[in-house]
Amino acid sequence: MAFESHNNASQSPQGSSRILIVDDEDATRRLLGRVLEAQGYACTLAADAHEARLRLENERFDLMLCDVNMPGESGLQLLKHVLREHHDTAAVMVTGLDDPQFANIALETGAYGYVIKPFESNEVLIDVANALRRRRLEIENRAHRDELEQMVLQRTGALRHALRGLEHAAEETIRRLAIAAEFRDDETARHIQRMSLYCALLARLSGLDPERCELIRIASPMHDIGKIGTPDHILLKPGKFTPDEFKVMTRHTDIGHRILFGSEAELLKLAATIAWTHHESFDGTGYPRGLVGEAIPLEGRIAAIADAFDALTSKRVYKPAYPVEQAVDLMRSHRGKQFDPALLDTFFGSMRQVTAIKNQYANGHVAS
Repeated sequence: MAFESHNNASQSPQGSSRILIVDDEDATRRLLGRVLEAQGYACTLAADAHEARLRLENERFDLMLCDVNMPGESGLQLLKHVLREHHDTAAVMVTGLDDPQFANIALETGAYGYVIKPFESNEVLIDVANALRRRRLEIENRAHRDELEQMVLQRTGALRHALRGLEHAAEETIRRLAIAAEFRDDETARHIQRMSLYCALLARLSGLDPERCELIRIASPMHDIGKIGTPDHILLKPGKFTPDEFKVMTRHTDIGHRILFGSEAELLKLAATIAWTHHESFDGTGYPRGLVGEAIPLEGRIAAIADAFDALTSKRVYKPAYPVEQAVDLMRSHRGKQFDPALLDTFFGSMRQVTAIKNQYANGHVAS
């Protein structure tokens, strides 16, 4: 059987990600190959699941981009095989059906994302980049976990210290990923540090138990991870968005949820919820789903207040920093509209603690 390959392994760019494209439609297969190779990826093409299995047995791939409906073995069946036999290969599914039920099945099975035909090149590139980033993180975390397990077997007396180190590494990884998502903004590191502490403070004042407050503190820096898919000309625009630009910007909540969704880890489940709901408004005028009141998860309502307060009191590309008093007045004018009224009252009732956090993480000071 003759295989198609756009880049031979010996010809692929040093360090480039290797992608297996599986689709029974020749035109789609080749189009995806051209789009991805233009960005430096090394692509191999397969016309069906059988051909893909042969390739997978003999070559290492970082990502499989796979059609769902193919003659013979389906894309979902091939996905299960890859998850079972090729643990380090991520998968993004391609489908002609815009069906939320299928999307959930694909994500729950283990796909890192899905692309709907007909697709835009940018959509494919964003999904592939996000899948590769998530794959890299999971491989690194698995390597750390394996290393720690060996340490436990060899030195059980060091277990407590090792676990503390793992917890710190996980939090640091999340913080640095959140910064990477908005690396074009020099203020990002300080913003996520302050915002996470505001969230933890408001969660504690709202009566949540200490463990949940700590989870919220660690997860909340991921609230804008979806901005990794927002184009620079929109994210860094100094003026007001056009309606079309605003629509693109709002997609970061869905993108963030798609990146974080599907993990069994409670921390990432919470991060996915916050990413998806921190722009919902109490009166139902927010996005992406227009949730109303307590239909918005408590963590999302908390993050909305913390994020807005820090955004208002910080310098941004499109505005100067507002004085605290002006920010408070502005947010109070949206009490019961954008913000949960009870939570907003609680937050502004603790301004001494809020101001202490703001002052501690201002002027370039960021905790390690």
